Amino acid sequence: MYPAELVMPMKAELTDNGFEELLTSESVDNTLQKEGTTLVVINSVCGCSAGTARPGVLLAVAHSEKKPDRLTTSFAGFDGDAVRQIRTHLMPYPPSSPAIALFKNGELVHFIERHMIEGRSAQMIAANLADAFEQYC
Repeated sequence: MYPAELVMPMKAELTDNGFEELLTSESVDNTLQKEGTTLVVINSVCGCSAGTARPGVLLAVAHSEKKPDRLTTSFAGFDGDAVRQIRTHLMPYPPSSPAIALFKNGELVHFIERHMIEGRSAQMIAANLADAFEQYC
């Protein structure tokens, strides 16, 4: 587990912009069972999370006409139970952090793994998400 003083500012980058934290396995299941679309960001301390994943997600949400009904996040290496439960919904994909998932009516419809974040700009990630929002939201 990462220390809270390290993680909290990174969490705040999303929660201060309207993302709800999923902190327990029950909150994950309850949220993903809801009708409509849910964006889940598995946040991380890594440089690609800070440099492109979080900024890309925020760009997409701020500038897309269509948006998910719910914006959620959990932090890998900190919100252990919640992240483990999210990953059960991401099968057959292997664990990845950071990662960005879009669910519609409880089904995974779009997924961006770490290897799709590394080396990409925030604008590229935002464009990828904007396309997914247009298609599924």
